[in-house]
Amino acid sequence: MAREELTRLTGNGNGECGKDDCPNLYRTASGSIIVQGDVSDAFRPPQGEGLVEIPENVLREAIRALGW
Repeated sequence: MAREELTRLTGNGNGECGKDDCPNLYRTASGSIIVQGDVSDAFRPPQGEGLVEIPENVLREAIRALGW
């Protein structure tokens, strides 16, 4: 899946990162959420999964964008 196929929910010019590649949340055409953030080693996830860490304000921005 290409980034162009996703709806960017955060970092659209507001905040310290603007449009750069900072922690962000995206929505897929099927309604799933994709998280971009710093790799976390908090624990070892199952094979095929990964952990990322995002700031709370990024999650809040995504929630506002979705109207939740």
